[in-house]
Amino acid sequence: MESIPETDKQELLVRPRILLAASGSVAAIKFESLCRTFMEWGEVRAVVTKSSLHFIDKSALPSSVILYTDDDEWSSWKKIGDDVLHIELRKWADILVIAPLSANTLAKIAGGLCDNLLTCIVRAWDYSKPLYVAPAMNTSMLNNPFTRRHLNTIGELGVSLLPPITKKLACSDYGNGAMAEPSVIYDTVRLSFNTPSENSCSSQD
Repeated sequence: MESIPETDKQELLVRPRILLAASGSVAAIKFESLCRTFMEWGEVRAVVTKSSLHFIDKSALPSSVILYTDDDEWSSWKKIGDDVLHIELRKWADILVIAPLSANTLAKIAGGLCDNLLTCIVRAWDYSKPLYVAPAMNTSMLNNPFTRRHLNTIGELGVSLLPPITKKLACSDYGNGAMAEPSVIYDTVRLSFNTPSENSCSSQD
């Protein structure tokens, strides 16, 4: 009987802890697919903003994926000594992937704001661990000077960019700004995990 190579044994034993997050972009309709794709590789938990729930069918998400909302941040804490959810999730995760990343949440992160569960996790994030973002917005919003500035700012933190793609957008415009496909996000994150790389976050022309 053929033996399993040592590297394959390690991959079978070690499943990364992946925290997937969605913010308020229509691309959040692909969040279910993203969760199912990453489940093939690691243990998945999910964080969603209030706006993203306009596009996400919570009942369609895999039953094994624990979903956290802003309400959980407050309901889980009763008294001094209780766990603080955004800190516990920050400790738990090996990788954070925000897909989609809306223009609004990008601006919050770049400005250091932390007014919901997701942005609190980012503000507390250990940047020795990977953090990937997949922006999704209208072309005019993507080309706005603030977007370039904000992407450069988070790039200085070591955040890795999963660039948007050009296609017909939800608003019927054609241009750059659609979220990268879940399969591309998955392949990029998996291939680069634990692989040293230069800061890859940059703005789009």
